[in-house]
Amino acid sequence: MRLLLALLLPFTVFFTIGKPFQGLFCLLLQITIIGWIPAAIWGVYALSNWRTDQKINKYQ
Repeated sequence: MRLLLALLLPFTVFFTIGKPFQGLFCLLLQITIIGWIPAAIWGVYALSNWRTDQKINKYQ
């Protein structure tokens, strides 16, 4: 579900993973049509890093 959000509305992913300031910056980037693709890539990248951190914390 979060992956779909990362592609369609990238700024919402940052709010769901607890990074509101990055979410606001991503929203500013997403407002421009040209910035939508980098915002989506950044959202997917941040989501994958968050999942990796969750797995690492689970085993510590």
